Amino acid sequence: MEYLEFELPIKELEEQLDKCEIIGKESEVDVSETCKQIERKLEATKKDIYKNLTAWQRVQMSRHPNRPYTLDYITALCGDTFLELHGDRNVKDDKAMIGGLGKIGDQTYMFIGQQKGFNTKTRQYRNFGMSNPEGYRKALRLMKSAEKFGIPVVTLIDTPGAYPGLEAEERGQGEAIARNILEMARLKVPIITIIIGEGASGGALGIGVGDRVMMLENTWYSVISPESCSSILWRSWEYKEQAAEALRLTAKDMKRMKLVDQIIKEPLGGAHRDRTKTFKSVTDAIVKSYEELKNLSPNDLVNQRMEKYDAMGVYKD
Repeated sequence: MEYLEFELPIKELEEQLDKCEIIGKESEVDVSETCKQIERKLEATKKDIYKNLTAWQRVQMSRHPNRPYTLDYITALCGDTFLELHGDRNVKDDKAMIGGLGKIGDQTYMFIGQQKGFNTKTRQYRNFGMSNPEGYRKALRLMKSAEKFGIPVVTLIDTPGAYPGLEAEERGQGEAIARNILEMARLKVPIITIIIGEGASGGALGIGVGDRVMMLENTWYSVISPESCSSILWRSWEYKEQAAEALRLTAKDMKRMKLVDQIIKEPLGGAHRDRTKTFKSVTDAIVKSYEELKNLSPNDLVNQRMEKYDAMGVYKD
């Protein structure tokens, strides 16, 4: 298990507990009471640290290397029923954007999401979760197929942003994202969107329009990352913590501003600390959301979705 800087007190206590248990096993000394004292202190330390996380610390949690990614969720939710579909039928298959059909119970869903890698080789293969235009066009192709057959769409967002390379701009990155936002707004099947990690900029919005938009507790959703915001405003990445606070990018901030509909609670210490519990919470959220949406007519779905996004934000004449 890897630890973030603010988690080091937890690491020390867990190491003490491990040593205490080893001493108890390898000697005749009764250390049970000492172990219990360390366990109590460990639990109290965890609660104290995780209930007072700053915005920047939540950003760090969303990027934790042990955190589950899109394919982990799909595998846990669908088991061996998931059938991945490839390509945008124009340029190529974008490995940063995955999608396909899968079942939760007896209900089929079209799953779409950004996939990061878990080591250097797979991170390069997945382009660090940053999609090219063909990734967004693949996502749109799959959403249109789902609409044709009346299949609900589930999107899982986890990206530091759309790929900013020259070749991506040449192939119409901005147009691809804008097209997706337009088409998702008028898609005639339920769309359930969950931010499972980073939700940065247009890269997230390209698959982020939904009837139900939810965030896991330790995720973030913003027009720009704290580092990029800091580099623009202060000409340095050193002010990323201040930028994170100013951007109001946490799940609580998003819920308070009515930009997302629900916060999915994570196990103490983050999604990676208890994957099974996290997967169950996400499954329950998807099933519950679909039950609320499945009886709406296509026109009602689109009208409610339009009204929801029309009501966001503040403006003055």
